Amino acid sequence: MTQNTLSEVAAVLEARKSAAPDSSYVAKLYHKGTDAILKKVGEEATEVVMAAKDGEPDKIVYEVADLWFHTMVLLAEQNLHPDAVLEELQRRFGTSGLVEKASRKND
Repeated sequence: MTQNTLSEVAAVLEARKSAAPDSSYVAKLYHKGTDAILKKVGEEATEVVMAAKDGEPDKIVYEVADLWFHTMVLLAEQNLHPDAVLEELQRRFGTSGLVEKASRKND
């Protein structure tokens, strides 16, 4: 997935925020609210773990795509764009994971 693809998906997700709940899966999720979206993110994360335990590469990719998608739904619902996540990853790039983790105040 390129950054362009992320932006294209983000634009569609943003448009779905104002759509009627019966017009699309995403519009229905938005209508159900944050808790429903969070539940889907949790379910998809669990499915990624199970796919990885099974060791089937195609299944892992499929489930990670679902997780990314539902995470993007959450970002849009929270009025955030995937670019914010990419910027955070860029900020961390080149920093030791141990150093970055130690710099967090809430861990």
